Amino acid sequence: MKAINFSQHAMEQLFDRGTSKNEVEQTIREGEVLPAKKGRCAFRKNFPFQAVWKGKYYEIKQVLPIVIEESERWVVVTVYVFFIGGKL
Repeated sequence: MKAINFSQHAMEQLFDRGTSKNEVEQTIREGEVLPAKKGRCAFRKNFPFQAVWKGKYYEIKQVLPIVIEESERWVVVTVYVFFIGGKL
C-alpha cells in the first residue's frame, strides 16, 4: 500500500471541515475511487455520524479527499466533507 502524505492546505482543512487524518486515510484505503479534475483522484466513504455539526443533527458524514497519485505515495491536496441525513 502506498504512503499517504498531506499537503499543508489539506492539514489546515481537516478540523474546519469536520474530519480527521485517520478518516481521510481510511477513505483512501477503503473508499470508492472517483475521477477528479486535473488528472487527480477522489475517494469517497460514508461514516456513521449521528451527532450535531454546526447546530444541526446528521446521520452520516461523507469524507471526500482529492489526491495526486505518485509512484510511491498519495498526496492529499484538499478534503471535502458532506453531512447527510439531518433532522429538522
